[in-house]
Amino acid sequence: MQSFFFYFPLGWEHIISASALDHQLFILALAAIYAWQDWKQVLILVTAFTLGHSLTLALSVLEVFSLDSNWVEFLIPLTIVLTATSNLLQRNQPARKVQFNYLLALFFGFIHGMGFANSIRFMLSEEQQLGWGLLGFNLGLEAGQLIFVAFLLLFTYLVLDKIKLDRKKWTISLSLTALVSSLFMTLSRTPF
Repeated sequence: MQSFFFYFPLGWEHIISASALDHQLFILALAAIYAWQDWKQVLILVTAFTLGHSLTLALSVLEVFSLDSNWVEFLIPLTIVLTATSNLLQRNQPARKVQFNYLLALFFGFIHGMGFANSIRFMLSEEQQLGWGLLGFNLGLEAGQLIFVAFLLLFTYLVLDKIKLDRKKWTISLSLTALVSSLFMTLSRTPF
């Protein structure tokens, strides 16, 4: 149980810290098309991402699956580019698009999970319980994401309902912010 309490803050910091910009940009791009009243959909979306992240993190730490870290560091901002671009290209949000977003979040969670796997693998000692450590990290990650999303949706509510900015313009603004920032990250991390 001690491992749980050690790794929970690491999962939290993986989202909330200033060094977690790529993760924050991904959540921003993922949630940019949603408003306050869509909070249930966003909750499922973020949880799908965490499930993908958790599964790949566990498989990577157990050395069942791994990918060269240079490629992982390149693919992570690329997922942000693709998500933000998808937001900019869509005209509306039919039900099947929402389901596609869940699958996209799950799949991109697999990629993001590999990003922290190398670091956490080195931190685990044989005395620590791997299951509790991974559970603590992933619950900390989920808690951080939910806080980040709650602030984002609250800010979106203020912008759309109080300032009365057009929803499409707001979605474009958030998506362009994520796209431009992540495009620079992607180009700077090109492994070839």
